[in-house]
Amino acid sequence: MSVAGFVVLYRWRLRPGSEDAFVQAWSQRTEALLQVGSLGSRLHRGDDDLWYSYAQWPSDEVRHAAFERVLQGDEARREEAARRAMDDAILEVLPEIILAPQADYLD
Repeated sequence: MSVAGFVVLYRWRLRPGSEDAFVQAWSQRTEALLQVGSLGSRLHRGDDDLWYSYAQWPSDEVRHAAFERVLQGDEARREEAARRAMDDAILEVLPEIILAPQADYLD
């Protein structure tokens, strides 16, 4: 058993019919963030019709720096387009939840 780093739970309610566009844009953003410090993320759809993303980071500082780097790097235009596509798909953003892992059995 190990303990994961800093974890954030993101939550959204999407506009009906925008799910595929959201998944594509989320995937693009996640791949870009993996290149600048993210430890990975998962996207889930809940039975409550909310969408959830569980993201791991080495620290909160790395997370904030990663978001800044993708907006300033070579892929900045692509990242901005993906962010806009996500924003267009989102009906409601719920507050982020910071999670402090206590035990971890995921690979």
